[in-house]
Amino acid sequence: MEKVRILWTDDEIEFLKPHILFLQEKGYDVETANNGTDALDMIAEKNYDIVFLDENMPGLSGIEVLNRIKTSKPSLPVVMITKSEEENIMEDAIGGKIADYLIKPVNPNQILMALKKTLDNKRIVNQKTSSAYQQEFRNIGMKMMGNMSLDEWYALYMDLIYWELELGNSDDESLQEAFRMQKTEANKLFARYYEKNYKEWLNGKSDDTPLLSHTLLKSKLFPLLDQPEPVFLVVIDNLRYDQWKIISRFLQEYYHVESDEMYLSIMPTATQYARNSLFSGLMPAEIQRKYPKYWLNEDDEGSKNDFESELFAENLRRHGKQIKFSYNKILSLNAGKRLADSMSNLLANKLNIIVYNFVDMLSHSRTEMEVIKELAADESAYRSITASWFEHSPLFDILKTIAEKQARVMITTDHGSIRVQVPEKVIGDRNTNTNLRYKQGRSLNYDAKSVFEMRNPEEYFLPKPNVSTRYIFASDTQFFVYPNNYNHFVNFYKDTFQHGGISLEEVIIPAITLKAK
Repeated sequence: MEKVRILWTDDEIEFLKPHILFLQEKGYDVETANNGTDALDMIAEKNYDIVFLDENMPGLSGIEVLNRIKTSKPSLPVVMITKSEEENIMEDAIGGKIADYLIKPVNPNQILMALKKTLDNKRIVNQKTSSAYQQEFRNIGMKMMGNMSLDEWYALYMDLIYWELELGNSDDESLQEAFRMQKTEANKLFARYYEKNYKEWLNGKSDDTPLLSHTLLKSKLFPLLDQPEPVFLVVIDNLRYDQWKIISRFLQEYYHVESDEMYLSIMPTATQYARNSLFSGLMPAEIQRKYPKYWLNEDDEGSKNDFESELFAENLRRHGKQIKFSYNKILSLNAGKRLADSMSNLLANKLNIIVYNFVDMLSHSRTEMEVIKELAADESAYRSITASWFEHSPLFDILKTIAEKQARVMITTDHGSIRVQVPEKVIGDRNTNTNLRYKQGRSLNYDAKSVFEMRNPEEYFLPKPNVSTRYIFASDTQFFVYPNNYNHFVNFYKDTFQHGGISLEEVIIPAITLKAK
């Protein structure tokens, strides 16, 4: 059995050495920190079973550290240690969901009792969670065997996110594996459902056509423009629904959620296509035909998303909306800080659009940077690092300012991402695009049974640069790899977060409307 790992944080940690030695003799693994900042860094990098936390420390106080722990790792038990029995301190601590508290000076037996009580409680919670999921496992499996509607797929995906978050703190590896297998099966079935219905949705031949990238703003944003308050549209690039559920916890103090909905990204689930479609209110081939100066094909030089503001202005004109709006794309920390400092200048506009690219940069950095690769090793870590970023980001400051000014907010994205694991060989010429989840080209060679192929892109309102151009898409956790240097690229890209294909995580994405409290 693995040792229980304890993190003890106290600015006078050197005076606690006898207690630490006592715990180590009892078989516990104890690590220490003498300030809150170091403790938070250690918690972000490692898994601890319990934290002992001094309430009165210079710098970040124990209460501040507690709140941040509960934001990033809500199930991690914290025992608060304080010199004071003042009621307000304990109310703050208990409001922060501490597992227990001790009054200094503590003795070894008190510490041992707190450990046993807290960890036994954690074991019981884990057992109840495991038992509940075992029952739900059967229910989810039965649902997937049926002929599910899109609303039922939305509900199933919400169930899967709920259990993924709940089981993220479970020590039961067999249960974790069962969940991963169930989610994999759900992704395979969803891909088939999406492939079967997608063309009918685009061509208006379905009675239950969902909200898609090119119809979202007309349906959800434009009605807000008829209200008296200023409106902010915040597009967080590459934001998965589970990431939204994590960062939404930070906003509960400032906003009521008016609507928490899902919509579907068009194919490819890539910025060039999905975000241009979102702002223009058109499918990619329609953008190319109506506004050729605003569209670049895959093999054209230059950024493929330089004209989002112009496309949105055309969208407003087509729908008779004559309003003053601003557009800001945030690509760096300094750009975010500058926008946060200039918020008062935006309130004269009816609409302010903020495109925040950090999550996209994070997911791509997950591939390129070893540090990020270690920190975001799986979905749970990916959510944790997203939460840590958001809590300290200019975007959070911007949203708090918007709430103070009583403006409306719509938060959405253009697509999500998925952690890829299964390589799929594909051969293309030098003009084939480099995306790992979809390929567009003239001379593609692939296993047609393993991909979703569009032999006639015009039927899906996608550009067709050449007569023989076709598109193929990966589903589930596949990623496309060329045979040359196959093993190198498989090892390099496996377990990275990518987008462009078909999966629950990439396609079903949030569209949230918030009203300031």
